Amino acid sequence: MSNFSPEQAAKFLKPKTLTLIILGIFFIALLGTSFYVVDQAEEAVITRLGRYRTTTGPGLRMKLPFNIDRAYIVRTREVQTEQFGFRTVTPGVSARFSPDANMSTMLTGDLNMIDVGWIIQYRITDPVAWTFNVQERRDTIRDVSQSVINMLVGDRTIMDVMGQERNAIQAAGVDLMNETFRSFNLGISVIAVQLQNTDPPAMVQAAFEDVNRAIQDMERFINEGRQAYNDLIPRTRGEADRLIQVAEGYATERVNRAHGDVARFNAVLAEYTLAPLVTRQRLYYEMMEEVFNGETGAAMIDRRFSNFLPFWDLGSNPMGGR
Repeated sequence: MSNFSPEQAAKFLKPKTLTLIILGIFFIALLGTSFYVVDQAEEAVITRLGRYRTTTGPGLRMKLPFNIDRAYIVRTREVQTEQFGFRTVTPGVSARFSPDANMSTMLTGDLNMIDVGWIIQYRITDPVAWTFNVQERRDTIRDVSQSVINMLVGDRTIMDVMGQERNAIQAAGVDLMNETFRSFNLGISVIAVQLQNTDPPAMVQAAFEDVNRAIQDMERFINEGRQAYNDLIPRTRGEADRLIQVAEGYATERVNRAHGDVARFNAVLAEYTLAPLVTRQRLYYEMMEEVFNGETGAAMIDRRFSNFLPFWDLGSNPMGGR
């Protein structure tokens, strides 16, 4: 490294040269503190001497230099994410997650322990409130989110948290978090709450699986019993209705027949009253006609015949000989 000679040093330190150097530094500092760039996804909150002045949009902007005007860049058009109950070990498309036991273990409404992991997505809607109203913004977001999810999980049983109440917890979480953040005037809006995992702690996982299998078996037996009930009861009821209808038809038939017999008897009685002998003979003939109706080769013989020899007509016997 070469050393300056006294003549060169004296020439370098002339007042004119020093003035030019100072002016150059001043000009560079002036330009460097008079312009700022705002990205398409950002807005800039401008203060003058520490007091809010305006909010500017994307582009190359000017301000008063030397921190008279200060620009606070806020990403208002970007959806930001906070993770709870787990940590992203390998980010990217094939991300791996590691549970965070300090935040994930919660107590349910039926006094069971459960590991819960969730994600909240939010967007900054008021850059001025976001910049000035709350100092520990990220800690506030995380504390409020954890408090809300703890409350919602604590109001439900473990089976509801793991099953049918997941969507209800997510929807209620969005509403309660936004209500709390509005009361803090934080300037953000929660877009979504997504439960990632709802599992029993590892130490009780085996016992919980046994209980879950027993519950599934119980539900299976109940469903099989309902299926058998739905199969047998309608069929039995149909058979009972059929028997009732048959009995009612038989009863109607017997009653109608009895009414007919009574009417016929009354008619015969009226005729018998008028002519007993004739009616008695007619009834006898009708009875004999009914007895021998359909018979062939029948012969009526007076039992008072004493010289009559009964014989069997072999020719009319189908079982007889040739």
